[in-house]
Amino acid sequence: MRCRVCRQPAVVEVRRHNAGFCPGCFVAHCRNQVERAIKEHRMIAPGERVLVAVSGGKDSLALWDLLLQLGYDVDGLYIGLGIKGYSEPSLDYARRFADERDIRLVEVDLPRDFGYDVRSGAVADHRAPCSACGLSKRHIFDRAALEGGYDVVATGHNLDDEAAVLLGNVLRWDLAYMARQRPVLPGGEGFPRKVKPLVRLAERETAAYCVLRGIDYQVEECPMSVGNRHLGYKDALNAIEERSPGTKAAFYSGFLERGAELVADVGEQSREGLHACTNCGAPTTAQGQCAFCRLVERAAGEHRRRLPVSG
Repeated sequence: MRCRVCRQPAVVEVRRHNAGFCPGCFVAHCRNQVERAIKEHRMIAPGERVLVAVSGGKDSLALWDLLLQLGYDVDGLYIGLGIKGYSEPSLDYARRFADERDIRLVEVDLPRDFGYDVRSGAVADHRAPCSACGLSKRHIFDRAALEGGYDVVATGHNLDDEAAVLLGNVLRWDLAYMARQRPVLPGGEGFPRKVKPLVRLAERETAAYCVLRGIDYQVEECPMSVGNRHLGYKDALNAIEERSPGTKAAFYSGFLERGAELVADVGEQSREGLHACTNCGAPTTAQGQCAFCRLVERAAGEHRRRLPVSG
């Protein structure tokens, strides 16, 4: 196979585009796809400060690298979840990436800064681990961005992620969550703007990008995600994509073009009736404390109970 752009031998095949790319043209293709997504959805304006949510995995490090190449003012934010054997190496990959480029990585650690880890949070708050993780990350993303003076939070959600989440939301007809599936969630009322610049790139493409750019990343999947329905939806879509390349892109882009506006009002309603948390001041629909502060109170006790007794 030859590169579609320069006709040199191709090293990466992108079946949904019916195209192959040589190393240089593939890196340029990824950069172009991210730039197109940013411009099409008006994600980041010139001069704005961007905070990238970094996990140490391929998607977030590829995103950080791509935004730097595109000339944006961007720092990274790593949240340590306290997952033994996983969080430590993930942080090492993020630190190495930042150190090699002499760029800033903001670090937050759940056990150190809030007194609990994801497992303790899940047990104490009667949540699935991924739910406790998501709640913690969303709160910390918002707080770090607002306190640090950032205009935008960028996350590494790729096309596979968004298509899988959309499939789950459609199967349950969860209109409120479908309304939040846009590549941009507006800021305001105590929330920073959140953007997903990788929505035009598939998971396999971000992995290939990291290999070609020499970016080391955490290959292992989070052990807390075993049994997550999201992974099942990904598998189902992968099976369809194998037989019909381009299905995922058509499914997600079709929703953005024809379905997103139909549920937009539901998304607006979800921000009505917000109050300031009595503990941290973050916006919440609950009276009194927000869900994160309640989680911290319950989880800290559970985390202390699980610590080994010395002596």
